[in-house]
Amino acid sequence: MTLDLPAPIAAYFEADLADGNAVAQCFTNNAVVKDEGHTYNGRAAIKNWKADTAAKFQYTTELLTLERQAEKTVVTCRLEGNFPGSPVNLRYFFELAGGKIASLEVIP
Repeated sequence: MTLDLPAPIAAYFEADLADGNAVAQCFTNNAVVKDEGHTYNGRAAIKNWKADTAAKFQYTTELLTLERQAEKTVVTCRLEGNFPGSPVNLRYFFELAGGKIASLEVIP
């Protein structure tokens, strides 16, 4: 299934295959990411979050659904890899601003 993702969100999932720096560039300067009980503020923290995750785990992402909820775009994905609880469906709650991601919350 192909989802019609907004450009910044499509760029995020493409960058997720590359590295932390590529992911960080998808976000606004003062963006916030919430994942696994932690909050990451700003591009430098987001870069480190993604780099740490990539160093620990290898995984594939299958995009399943896309829905719009008020000011958020919610993408549900199936992640499969060498992490505890694999495979898992995760919901990504994106808020966009100025052609970039202003916030992202990842919820199982």
